Amino acid sequence: AAIASTDMGLLLRDDVFVDFFNTFLNLPVFGQAPIYISGTGQWNLWPELSSHLDPSPTALLAWLEKHRLPHFCKSSLCLHLVLCQKLLGFIRSGEAAELLNWQSADQWLLEKCISGSQGMRHFRAFVQGTAGEELTDFWLTTERLLGLDESDTSQRDLYLSLFDRLKASHLREGSSVITLFTTITGSLPKAKHIQSISNRRDILRKMQEQALFMIQSYWLPKFFTHCKMGIEAEESCQPLLQEYQARLLQADWQEPSGFSETLPTMHIKRSQGLSGPYCSQKVKAKIWALIREGRGTQEMKMPSFQVKPERQPGLAGSTRASHLGKDALESIPQQSEHPANTAFDSKGGVIAPRRPGAEQVSRLEDLCKEKILSNLPSSAPLVQLPSMKGSAKTLSFLPWALSADTCAGRPFRDFLQHQDRPMETHLLDLWHDLEEFLPVVLDSSRENSFFLRHLTGDKICKTYLEEDNIEKLPLDARTLTGLWNRLIFGEFSPWIFRAQKEICKVLCCFYEEFLAADDRTFLQFMSPDGDVPMPKMQGHTADRGESFLLSQRINQTLKLSQALHGTRNLEGVSSEYWQLLASQDLQKGGSIQTEMELLL
Repeated sequence: AAIASTDMGLLLRDDVFVDFFNTFLNLPVFGQAPIYISGTGQWNLWPELSSHLDPSPTALLAWLEKHRLPHFCKSSLCLHLVLCQKLLGFIRSGEAAELLNWQSADQWLLEKCISGSQGMRHFRAFVQGTAGEELTDFWLTTERLLGLDESDTSQRDLYLSLFDRLKASHLREGSSVITLFTTITGSLPKAKHIQSISNRRDILRKMQEQALFMIQSYWLPKFFTHCKMGIEAEESCQPLLQEYQARLLQADWQEPSGFSETLPTMHIKRSQGLSGPYCSQKVKAKIWALIREGRGTQEMKMPSFQVKPERQPGLAGSTRASHLGKDALESIPQQSEHPANTAFDSKGGVIAPRRPGAEQVSRLEDLCKEKILSNLPSSAPLVQLPSMKGSAKTLSFLPWALSADTCAGRPFRDFLQHQDRPMETHLLDLWHDLEEFLPVVLDSSRENSFFLRHLTGDKICKTYLEEDNIEKLPLDARTLTGLWNRLIFGEFSPWIFRAQKEICKVLCCFYEEFLAADDRTFLQFMSPDGDVPMPKMQGHTADRGESFLLSQRINQTLKLSQALHGTRNLEGVSSEYWQLLASQDLQKGGSIQTEMELLL
């Protein structure tokens, strides 16, 4: 709420905010995807506008404030920004210096390591598989829940859903959160107090404060030690280590405020030429084609992670039924080519079958037909799917966009609601719920994963698949039955991928309308007279090299956002991260720009 009510110009003075906001702006659900380089004050637009226009930065900020910031404030990236600011506030405080005996140089180094979306991903990767992971998850979920108004009917369902998730994962006896609360207060909150709305917020807020203090006072120092050891061992970090050592000798060094003191004049980079109408949908199709083209050579280079049936303390990223992992582009679903395998892309990894069981994964779709369809009665009705009105190119990248919608505060869902499309909104909700069910059911290393997957599976069945609701869904009856047969027991079902593919066919034309509306709104703000017809707006078409750079930037953004949102497994800390840290500068594009350059 505080971010939403702050002037955009003031927000952009904070380099940490700029880093998270750039990550959000480049999620591939949107039409226009700008990036702000705070060190030079330059906005780079994508797609670019006609070179004969002289767009005003003031108009751009007004557009961002009205059509991007509200969605950002509902995203998981915003929650991580708030947590990052809380951690930075502690790091810079005199309390931390006194409590942990930190010098100003220590504070400087830790701030550099944890700032921005990349820094928060590193911190979350460091604590995964520990009590610190549960405390962090609890803080983030509680922050989202406390920002909702349970008396508002439009927010109540989400509020109750988050609270049920808290009870299933963090408010069970034996959880790290309850153990911490009991240690400090000496007793557990009474069940009737937790259920009472009047007391619920106060109790959760106190528990959240205690969780935050434990993260700050215990896990941050451990993270700092981990970072120092990693920097000392990585050759590319030697300049960073030398600067840290030099700062140790400067006792009077002033800690940073987090805000840029002097701001360069904000401006928008001019377009390089004219080539065709301004249309983000066509540009997205071109970028998507490049991503798919580059995927084959990239996937051989990326590590995978083991999948095991039981939780192993201290390890994370394990799954019960397969061997996941893959390439720099693994966040991209390519269901049109390999429906069973590559549907895992948008969940945080393409299936990379573990030897010797490769055939099991590659035949997921065949198993669907042989095992599940054979159990259906021959009289099972088939629902006629609507004819696909959207283009085949849009359909090919729609799962990619919907996965980004999950991380971006669901702007596409808001569009459907405003268009009074209840059935399509219901379908999109099902797509998102299936998307978030997959990491829960596949990753048994998560705290209380047994309870959480049963809760989530039961919710999906009751909301979408019971007799009263199933008639609202224009999906194949076999698909719906296949989902019910597995999800009601909290089990994985390969029918999830078939359902998501069918949903994409229904939503394709509406997503094209969403992109067209986003283009129109952007042009109305950026055009001098506020009403320039789209066909007359010429835009610069990037050459192949520039398009490749854009494809990498956008795809790296989605990977990073999925990892923070929880629909993609957090990768372990490798030498690549330390190389990122050595070269990252929040004033020069920050997390996504640095990772893209390192990848290239």
